[in-house]
Amino acid sequence: MPELKGKNMLITAGPTYEAIDPVRFIGNHSSGKMGIALAEEAIKLGAKVTLICGPSSVPSTESIKRVDVISAQNMFDAVMLEQAKMDVMILSAAVADYRPKNVAESKIKKKDSGLSIELEPTPDILDSLGKLKTKNQLLVGFALETDNELENAHSKLKKKNCDLIVLNSLQDAGAGFGHETNKVSILDRHNNITTFELKSKAEVAKDILRLITDY
Repeated sequence: MPELKGKNMLITAGPTYEAIDPVRFIGNHSSGKMGIALAEEAIKLGAKVTLICGPSSVPSTESIKRVDVISAQNMFDAVMLEQAKMDVMILSAAVADYRPKNVAESKIKKKDSGLSIELEPTPDILDSLGKLKTKNQLLVGFALETDNELENAHSKLKKKNCDLIVLNSLQDAGAGFGHETNKVSILDRHNNITTFELKSKAEVAKDILRLITDY
C-alpha cells in the first residue's frame, strides 16, 4: 500500500467496560491515547478515518469520524458495520477478554461474605476481522504482553490472520497504559521484526503508519 491518501481506515482505541451492575464494571487502565494518536496522524496523511473508541477522555479532531462505545459487544457491533468498506484496520483498543455472564439489575450490596462473578468470553473482534479480511485489506493487531512477548505476538499474528502485530511489553519502563510514551516492536507475516526506542505516542503512531504504507 504505497500511500494512505483517500484510503478508508478503521482504528479502535481505548478500553471497554463490562458491566457487573448499574454502577460497577470490569475494565482496564487504557487511556485511548495510542489509538487516538494513530487516528490523528492518519488524518494528516490523507486517510479517511473511522475511530471506534471505548470510554476515553482524550479528544479527537472533528475530521475523524468518531464512534464512542462502552462494551466489547458495542465495539464488535460498530466494527462489523464498518469493516467491509475499509482498506486498513488497526485494532489498538484494549478490549476486555471476559464479561460477567449475568449483570445485576440493581446495585449489588456489600456483605461480609465474598462475592463470586461468573465470567464469559467477549466477542473476539480481531479474530472475526481476520476471518472476514479480503486480499485488498490490511489488518493490524496489537499485543500487550508481560511474558514470552515475541512468542505470544507471533502466535497471535498467525492465529488471527493479521498482516502486522504491534507488540507492547509491560516490562518496558514508560510503555503501556497511561503513559505519554510508548515502546513497540512490529512483527509482520514474513517473520520480520522492527524494534523502536521509547518515543512519544505521536511519534510511535508515525512509525506504525510508515510501516503500513511500506508494507
